[in-house]
Amino acid sequence: MSTAPTPKSRIPWHTIVIAAATIGLLWLFFRNIDFHQTWRAMTQAHWTYLAAAVVVTMGTYTLRAIRWLALLRPLGQARLRTSFRTTVIGFTATFLLPGRVGEILRPFILAKQDGLKFTATFATVILERLLDVSTVLVLFAVSIQLLTVDIGPEFEAASLAVGAGAIGALVLLFAMAGHPERLGLWAGKLGARLPRKAADMLTHLVRTFAEGLVVMRRPSDLLAAVLWSFPVWISIGIGIWLTSHAFDLTLSFVGAFLVVGYLAVGVSVPTPGGAGGFHYFYLLALTRFFGADPSVAAAAAIILHAISFVPITFLGLFFMWQDGLTFGSLKQMRAEAQAAEKP
Repeated sequence: MSTAPTPKSRIPWHTIVIAAATIGLLWLFFRNIDFHQTWRAMTQAHWTYLAAAVVVTMGTYTLRAIRWLALLRPLGQARLRTSFRTTVIGFTATFLLPGRVGEILRPFILAKQDGLKFTATFATVILERLLDVSTVLVLFAVSIQLLTVDIGPEFEAASLAVGAGAIGALVLLFAMAGHPERLGLWAGKLGARLPRKAADMLTHLVRTFAEGLVVMRRPSDLLAAVLWSFPVWISIGIGIWLTSHAFDLTLSFVGAFLVVGYLAVGVSVPTPGGAGGFHYFYLLALTRFFGADPSVAAAAAIILHAISFVPITFLGLFFMWQDGLTFGSLKQMRAEAQAAEKP
């Protein structure tokens, strides 16, 4: 009697790579730390500054929700309450689940609750990420020019280049907002030179993104989103500045936006909740440019990470409980969203 062959178990390379990255970054973070001094710095921190940082950080999500409404306005009537709650739930899912699923769940839940088209709503999230990257780069470049610390001519020149590139990207975005068909023409020319599968993927991606550009035919809505992007990231910078001062670190307000740029690199590594990358890049920026004691900067990094992730995660879990959502239902929603996104 023959038996069906047992399918070979697949090696979870994605999980292995993420685990290795997390462990490696945490090792870099902790390798030169005096744990006793770090703990003492935590116990001696100025908690009034930390409380203010929590308030400012939570307020950032309201600013994000308002900015998202500007992008959603051409699609239909979205509510600020829905925008805020789904933003918080989306970030919570990104913090706690692998694969940055919150970026898909957030527009999917809002589209269902406020009766919008999912693919167009998802395209606005892509636009958000482009605005985030451009804004961070502009603020980073400005901070480099205004800082009084010695950063080196090469670093200063590089900052000018990325700042100019970010501004150029925003100008290009405005140009495509008025004529989204141009994006399709460019993609068609590029796709003709690619293998069929790659060309199909490019076409689908461009169609989804172009849908977001179609809703931006009114430049006033895009301009509003761009302008709201600066309060979003200035608020994040204020939270970093307040937390750093809670540990008596000599970080200027302008310098906080240099740290923002470093943290943006750190959290781009897809570790759980930004663990490792967030900590190491904060430590790197504070010790390299502001002469911070590594053990004290480590204490600030740990608390800043907690302020950035823990309160909003609890609020997101509360909203999920109110809406009857579980992690199982979120995974099911992700599958539905991915199916709806496919051509």
